[in-house]
Amino acid sequence: MLGEFRKRLEEYDGSLIIGVAGDSGSGKSTFTRSISNLLGEDMVSFFSLDDYHTEDRETRKRTGHLPLDPKINDLKLAGEHLRELRRGKPIIKPVYNHKTGKFDPPEVFEPKKIVIVEGLHTLYDELRRYLDLKIYVDPSREVKWAWKIKRDVEERGYRKEDVIAEIRRREPFYKRYIDFQKIYADIVIKIDESRFRMENSYNVEIIMKSLDFPLSGIDMRLSLSSLINTSQRPMAMAYRDDFYYEKRVSRISFDGFIPREAIEELERKIMEYTGFTENYIIDRSEYVNGTQIAQLLVAWYFVEMMNNIFKEISRGSS
Repeated sequence: MLGEFRKRLEEYDGSLIIGVAGDSGSGKSTFTRSISNLLGEDMVSFFSLDDYHTEDRETRKRTGHLPLDPKINDLKLAGEHLRELRRGKPIIKPVYNHKTGKFDPPEVFEPKKIVIVEGLHTLYDELRRYLDLKIYVDPSREVKWAWKIKRDVEERGYRKEDVIAEIRRREPFYKRYIDFQKIYADIVIKIDESRFRMENSYNVEIIMKSLDFPLSGIDMRLSLSSLINTSQRPMAMAYRDDFYYEKRVSRISFDGFIPREAIEELERKIMEYTGFTENYIIDRSEYVNGTQIAQLLVAWYFVEMMNNIFKEISRGSS
């Protein structure tokens, strides 16, 4: 029934937690924005694990520590807080200010029906047990470095040469403490430079763990007529079944641009199914790139997983 998803979400006892892991500057928030767009700000709240650093910027300069080291983060407290958020309970959380590099006074955090948790260590043991959907964002070194330099200089006020120096110093720590988390993810999003060398275009591969329950029937059809008749830009798309760290997965890769109307039917079906028809999933644009395709697939996967959770609850109460 159209809109039944929305009703079940509003009546859900507690909050559903989506966890997104990846390196600093990897674009984690990009791929959960579709869920926030779909459900609306009144349903979704964002939760940063950066607030659980145990050393401020000045202290790290003295100790030589990096936030990638899990020991420089209070993951035990973060796990206790996620447990309470999953129950729908408010918490008093620490606040790390990236602009000043210092800790602001703690604040009350009131969870909404969906809580999106982002951070370096989101899929660690202390936190993973509280997550309903697990995502890992995995850009190539070249893409990640470009994104991090742009963000840290323009948004956080760092000097470019300092950002580059930190990137080089942190690479072995990333490999040791962060990269392995992808083995626990339901969705891994790999991002590389586009072979077409076009602005705002990336070669994106979405690796999705196969769902082991009946799907809702949302039509995943792609309009080939729209693609062939209206596309004026290069694109490449591929699909295959595979195993990824001993899990059966679907791998979908996309590069270039396709006309928006080629995927509009899928977007509309997802919105109709959830009952959030007044919203949108990906930004309005004439053409859609690989990161937007990934956003759409994350939204679809989220809806299927949440629908199964609701069905399990219904069976348990009957």
